[in-house]
Amino acid sequence: MRWDAFSRSCPEIADLAEARFRADDLVLLGTIRADGSARISPCEVDFAEGRLLLGMMWRSKKALDLQRDPRIAVHSVPSDRMNAGGDVKLYGRAVDEPDPDVRAAFRAAILARIDWAPDEPEYHLFSLDVEEAAYTLFGEGSHALTWTPASGLRRLTLH
Repeated sequence: MRWDAFSRSCPEIADLAEARFRADDLVLLGTIRADGSARISPCEVDFAEGRLLLGMMWRSKKALDLQRDPRIAVHSVPSDRMNAGGDVKLYGRAVDEPDPDVRAAFRAAILARIDWAPDEPEYHLFSLDVEEAAYTLFGEGSHALTWTPASGLRRLTLH
């Protein structure tokens, strides 16, 4: 499910995720290496054209992982052990974005955010197709939100 559709389906988690990702300017990506083992990598995030966009250096290991196997996990960057902002976790598939209009929108978004944009065509651009999402808050008021298209939003109290 593209980001805009996910945002309509589950604004409770989508709004938390977008605010957190915009504030941090960074997420952690989980990808699958060629040998089947896990890889964790930092990545910047931008939002444009109704998509959560992940730009990557040309031929980077994480981009090559996603070209081979599009399964991906996107996780907020924890601030510390208790992580007062909570954990945002999105699971799904990376979608290669070759469309010139989407790429132009990405370049405009990153330029507005950091006053720099990659040159065409020397970068990889993927969007996230969301299949599952979660948010967990620890400490006082601890709780979790989970979402899948089949079950919708569920709220859990943590002890």
